[in-house]
Amino acid sequence: MSNGVQYVTISSNESGQRIDNFLIKILKGAPKSLIYRIIRKGEVRVNKGRVKPERKLAEGDIVRIPPVRTADRKEANPSESLQNHIASSILYESDALLIVNKPSGLAVHGGSGISLGLIESLRAMNTESQYLELVHRLDRDTSGCVMVAKKRSMLVHLQSLLTNKTSIDKRYLALVKGHWPKRKRVVDAPLRKNELKSGERVVKVQIDGKDSRTEFDIVKTFENATLMDVKPVTGRTHQIRVHALHVGCPLVGDDKYGEDDFNKSMKPFGFKRLFLHASSLDLLLPDGERLKVEAPLPDELHEALKKLGQA
Repeated sequence: MSNGVQYVTISSNESGQRIDNFLIKILKGAPKSLIYRIIRKGEVRVNKGRVKPERKLAEGDIVRIPPVRTADRKEANPSESLQNHIASSILYESDALLIVNKPSGLAVHGGSGISLGLIESLRAMNTESQYLELVHRLDRDTSGCVMVAKKRSMLVHLQSLLTNKTSIDKRYLALVKGHWPKRKRVVDAPLRKNELKSGERVVKVQIDGKDSRTEFDIVKTFENATLMDVKPVTGRTHQIRVHALHVGCPLVGDDKYGEDDFNKSMKPFGFKRLFLHASSLDLLLPDGERLKVEAPLPDELHEALKKLGQA
């Protein structure tokens, strides 16, 4: 299905979100690679000016959306089992905020051939809610804490915390290849996104990339792997995975940045997915209350770790 040029005026409910996320929601069925391409080429305009994908929209902004051919896509209709899984994975809920322990394999939102993500499922499950927006993203294969704002004021508050970098503490558990160097507590290496002809994005350490910083602490050392507690100070795409590779210790089960032979050798223990789990969030709510939420490690990763320790 193809549509003509659209001019959309941003409402108060849409204010505060990134232009790329806004377009992903508006252009249902359009591949993400296409969305990033029309932004890069300047076909998408905000108040008649070119923008970058991370541009935050404000109330009253006028967005020009070019004609885009999109695949017809049915409304999100999560299965009963998926709805039950998501409902049982809610870690925290208030009238303004929802925190979910996202399962591995579920994208945070639809796009690029994925019709149903976490946010579409939540909207289908919460038809009475007028406002549900992702605060941040997790890779599809990464499990763990995802924040969803139920009010625009909470979205703006949390995104300001993420921008500030010191007001919110996000922690991950990651299993990496080999023995992590004990003195390597911080990886400070600039990252740049590179788009392949296929539209796939690959991130690399490059001197002209964006400043990126990750803190790593050893939790447990195994014979051929190390369990790490990880704090991404900045929030770049694939940051933990690429910084671990940069040190020479790629993540177990990483089919993009990992080592195939090593990943195969870990499968008999039960490691059949990316071992990256957003384990906790520690943040300040708008009323000044401190909130800490922890997401338990998925059973399949817990059991695989036990087998690895017995080897």
